[in-house]
Amino acid sequence: MEDSESANPQFLAWVKEWLDVARERNSKGFTAYRNAYESLKACPIAFEHPASLQQLKGFGPKLCERLEDKLKHHCQQNGLPMPEHPQVKKANERALNEQAGNDDDAGTRPKKRTRQPKAYVPAFRSGAYALILGLSNLPEDVSSSLTKAELIEASQPHCDASFTAPSDPTKFYTAWSSMKTLIQKELVYERGRPLRRYALTDEGWAVVKRIKETAQWQEENGANEQQNSTRPPQPSVAAADHALTLDTRGTQPTVDEHSFYQNVVSDGPVVLEDDDLPSFTPIRIPPGSFTVHLVLDVREVRAKTDRDYMQEELVKQGVKPIMRSLEIGDVQWIAKCHDSTLLSRHGAEGDEIVLDWIVERKRLDDLIGSIKDGRFHEQKFRLNRAGVRKVVYLIEEISMDSAAYQRYEEAVQSAIASTQVVNGYFVKRTQKMDDTIKYLARLTTMLKRTYEKNHLNVIPTKVITAQNYSRLVQHLREKEPTVAYHVTYPAFASLASKSETMTLRDVFLKMLMTTKGLTGERALEIQRKWKTPYDFVKAFDACGTDEQGKKRKRDLVANELSHLVGRKKMSKPLSHRIAEVWGGA
Repeated sequence: MEDSESANPQFLAWVKEWLDVARERNSKGFTAYRNAYESLKACPIAFEHPASLQQLKGFGPKLCERLEDKLKHHCQQNGLPMPEHPQVKKANERALNEQAGNDDDAGTRPKKRTRQPKAYVPAFRSGAYALILGLSNLPEDVSSSLTKAELIEASQPHCDASFTAPSDPTKFYTAWSSMKTLIQKELVYERGRPLRRYALTDEGWAVVKRIKETAQWQEENGANEQQNSTRPPQPSVAAADHALTLDTRGTQPTVDEHSFYQNVVSDGPVVLEDDDLPSFTPIRIPPGSFTVHLVLDVREVRAKTDRDYMQEELVKQGVKPIMRSLEIGDVQWIAKCHDSTLLSRHGAEGDEIVLDWIVERKRLDDLIGSIKDGRFHEQKFRLNRAGVRKVVYLIEEISMDSAAYQRYEEAVQSAIASTQVVNGYFVKRTQKMDDTIKYLARLTTMLKRTYEKNHLNVIPTKVITAQNYSRLVQHLREKEPTVAYHVTYPAFASLASKSETMTLRDVFLKMLMTTKGLTGERALEIQRKWKTPYDFVKAFDACGTDEQGKKRKRDLVANELSHLVGRKKMSKPLSHRIAEVWGGA
């Protein structure tokens, strides 16, 4: 059937217009517009007002309101009367009927009481409920906020559903999807790009109060308080070495290790030259004095009904994982010393050493989601800063709706190619979680065989700072490519927790990479030539402001880095784009 033959040709034309725009922009609203278009085209009933369309598939209040605005504008332009809203029409008809039949007693009838909207309280242990309680741990201070990873960790204990894995493997939605509702209701506000942070609004704090007045919350937390009162006192973080021995049997450490790890490594001064890097004598850990263990992030869950699936299945494969909230990545491997005082006797802390392997696990639907919202590049940036030599990007190719996947197939293939070629990560693809578990078990066996028979060289924590670590690791690998250097787990966790305290070098690189076509490799070459943003801008200023000076600005990067080849090569068009941003050319 042609669109013109539809019972509602004008409404259909407007929906078709928005559908075409969504298709061109590859917008996530494409599916909604397509459903609305197809259901309206097939409907034989003519509608006067867009509000009546809500009875059709694909038409929600927002789309109907948009059509209503379009219709108002159309009527004004063409001098047409605006159709009456169906609710108003019904109310007027009802009023006329009542007036006609009940004129005698119309004045004696009491007015109908207007129903007050019920104050919002999210369902018990739902995603919205958990997110609000997770944010309620923050002080009521506008400067306090949480990243998505921090908020998920704080919220998961309050929720029956997973924030990372959909309960239905064929769907995209997790408990985190409730965040959109909370933002729309203005209970939570988000700020910051690309790493978004979240906090409660004043109305959000009012909802916290209402939640804590519910019988369900009081019953659950009353039980928790009673349970807490019977627990033996926990060791204080001041007892450093003891506090750093974590419980490998459960999902939580015996103490809050994050508060301790936060200050294990200092921020330190900015490092601009390799000459500013510290010299040190590595701590040598002999073979036979440690064993290799897999560390699994506690948030790596299969579904809300089977939270311990990965842990239990790894044990069946002969690998007993240490469960822990990881600052970065989903799986790591550590060397655990048999003698818990070995590292402390050499001026380090704890009894664990981080090995040069980390796995970032992504279900296919989560990968698509991270590409859409920008987390994909942010996560790779943080992995790169972690200084781990071997990064495995593991993609679980779960079954998905073919139409949904086809929309993002090209973006997924491009992201995978970029991860392999630009970042140099190993990409492992599995069909399902069971295949992932078998792969992790085999990898653990290989790493035990490789590491346990060799010495480990540990960098003393006292020489590491948040500002010098990345550069120090890079310098050591260039100087001694065959020798591996490691850090203690507390030092690594401290460095990862400071991921937002970026070095000047990191900030400069991220600024550079906002220019289209300027990859990480090319940004590194620019940063090697001009150490700071100030140096870069100063180089452009030195070119002059006359016509010749403007030409020198446009060609500055291409000319100064003309020796580069392959993927690092700076083309003239790219050089011109960089000059527009940094040199005003």
